[in-house]
Amino acid sequence: MAVSGDMIRAYRAPGQVMARLIASGAGEERALAWLMTGCFLMFIARLPVLSRRAYLNDEEFVALAAGAFTGAVFLAPLVFYALAALSHVVAGRFGGRGSWVSARLALFWTVLVLSPLMLFQGMVAGFIGPGAALTLVAVLNGAVFLCLWIMALRVAEGFAET
Repeated sequence: MAVSGDMIRAYRAPGQVMARLIASGAGEERALAWLMTGCFLMFIARLPVLSRRAYLNDEEFVALAAGAFTGAVFLAPLVFYALAALSHVVAGRFGGRGSWVSARLALFWTVLVLSPLMLFQGMVAGFIGPGAALTLVAVLNGAVFLCLWIMALRVAEGFAET
């Protein structure tokens, strides 16, 4: 199955998609590919707002973009690895029986699935700017991220069967 089809399906049935991905033998290499793709798309999502900021504040766009690239592609993956490890430890305290890799799969898949919404948020931030619309989109993206991640993590840690 194509990744894009699974991403769309994950909005309707995240647990089923996660169960199928784990059953198909997805491992560390696929998790890392999902994470790096999601982080790169998060960088792309930042470009409109960086362009707006550079124009309004007479700053150098290339310098802003370089900093965003460093943060999104080099630092964010480390944070996501730490967050996946923390989620696995917490799930283990509550009886989770998944593996470290399955916890990473759940989080990194969620990052990739959320990337189209992050691109939309970046467009709102860049073209509309700060305000109620951006706040609404950011809150909705956060809520969707938490819901998708929790549902995927429940399957990855063995709390829920699909």
